[in-house]
Amino acid sequence: MDIKTLHDADLINLTTAKTAFDTLATAFGQHVENWQHEVVDRLNHSQWTGNAAGHAQARIQLLENELQAAQQEIGLVSRALYDAAEGFAAAQAHLINALDDARTHKLTVAADGGITWDNDPGSATFAGTDAESQARQISSRITAALAEADHADQTISARLAHLAGNASDGTGLDAATAKTDLAAANALEQVPAAGTDPNSVKGWWNGLTDEQQHRMILNHPDQVGALDGVPALARDQANRINLQRGKQDLQHQLDGLGPEPKHYLSVAETNGGPVQNPDYTAWKQKRDDLEDKLKGVTAIENRLNTPVNAEHPPTFLLGFDTNGKGHAIIAANNPDTADNVSTYVPGTGARLGSIGSDINRSDLMVKSANDANRKAQDPSTTSSITWVGYDAPQTIIPEAADDKYAKNAEDKLHAFETGLHATHEGKLSNNTVLAHSYGTTTVGYAMRDKGLPVDNVVLIASPGCGVENAKDLNIDPSRVYVAQSPADAIGWAAATDPGGMTDNIVDNVASSWGLGDGDHHLIHGRQTTVPQFGAQVLPTNPNAGHSDYWNDDSPTLTSMGQIIAGKRVS
Repeated sequence: MDIKTLHDADLINLTTAKTAFDTLATAFGQHVENWQHEVVDRLNHSQWTGNAAGHAQARIQLLENELQAAQQEIGLVSRALYDAAEGFAAAQAHLINALDDARTHKLTVAADGGITWDNDPGSATFAGTDAESQARQISSRITAALAEADHADQTISARLAHLAGNASDGTGLDAATAKTDLAAANALEQVPAAGTDPNSVKGWWNGLTDEQQHRMILNHPDQVGALDGVPALARDQANRINLQRGKQDLQHQLDGLGPEPKHYLSVAETNGGPVQNPDYTAWKQKRDDLEDKLKGVTAIENRLNTPVNAEHPPTFLLGFDTNGKGHAIIAANNPDTADNVSTYVPGTGARLGSIGSDINRSDLMVKSANDANRKAQDPSTTSSITWVGYDAPQTIIPEAADDKYAKNAEDKLHAFETGLHATHEGKLSNNTVLAHSYGTTTVGYAMRDKGLPVDNVVLIASPGCGVENAKDLNIDPSRVYVAQSPADAIGWAAATDPGGMTDNIVDNVASSWGLGDGDHHLIHGRQTTVPQFGAQVLPTNPNAGHSDYWNDDSPTLTSMGQIIAGKRVS
């Protein structure tokens, strides 16, 4: 598609063709009705019986099915032409707007898309000091409009070619074929159900014109934004709508709480102490929850609106909702185009309200990966995704001791990682899943039970990941990296299962005689940093606490960047 072809396209012809097919479908339908009344109904009431009658009725029934199928196929051509006219009109409008803006800024656009301008400040046609910046923006818009038209051309051409093939070879007269074609056309107008295979979702999305995609985002942002298999740019657009709607709803609920009830009842307990008012307790819990979620919304807005620089890459909101404690998925750099993609899964306490610090960690990991690439003179790009897409435990005791949170997250994490593969453009990226604390349990369970399509797994400060050995994670153990500082309190998360407790007791007794081998089990499985687990142990600051692995002086952060960038850990 070139500028002149799109600019000069007469879309009236598409609309005329669509109207002609509508007329044809209506007339054809009327003929089918007449045939039904004049032939089929008369024969059915003719009292004709016998073998010949049976054969005739069977053939007539087949013909009736063929006529109905043909009518459906004609209608589908009309629908395809309507989508074509809509898609090309949108692309043409975007191109014309870009060209109009070019003229406004005194820029000259050549037939091949090249843009020139007058640099002489004394000239009447001087384009201004910002001409180069304006030219880049307009060039990008022209390219996008042409790509939009190309996409519409490809998707509609494929639909029309299929229907034309059905008409030429007779398969369009088959009722089953017509039913399948109708279902496929209807599917284009419906968002796939949650949980649909991400590769199928990507196929559906690619089958839409850009204008249809835009309409889906505007009309169904909550569904599109949460759907694995939809590209990152589209999910970001949908979830920015969801973010604003969620913010308004939270603020509305907060404003509607009413005045604060009194803290205590006038009735005293037998010991003379005050009795807390249950209405106040419920009110405060609701207020705290709403304020916590709004805090998370503010953190996301601040990051989305932060000017792009070396420390703060562009961000993409891949998921957002306020259900439960709230969820959000946010990427630093576009994972669909990055050479290296990391998904960071935080642990206990992860929720919408606490996402600010997790987003900061993603920025730090991108920077660390960029440093590793720079040292290797490698121009590869990196995206780091903060994945608060599951219900994490909120307390150490008793919630973090329960593995149900990890089990409940398995399908969600697997679908998300599969979606990253489905939407990636060009050569598949080097993918890493990186987790901290209970997040490592979540990742371990998903890898053990579902298998994640990743190249590396990094487990930081793990209380156990549900397996006894790295090889049980369905990945080469040499691609499993672990870290835990001696000062990290996670080492106190003692095993509670009989097997783990027994192993720990035996090793403790043996150690008292100088015979222990250091094997140790934590609450969710074997400690990942012991030799028996079989993973690659990363360096740590020996004084690092449980949340200190992302500090500026952390050797673990350096190693994270090297792994994410696909470099050898030094």
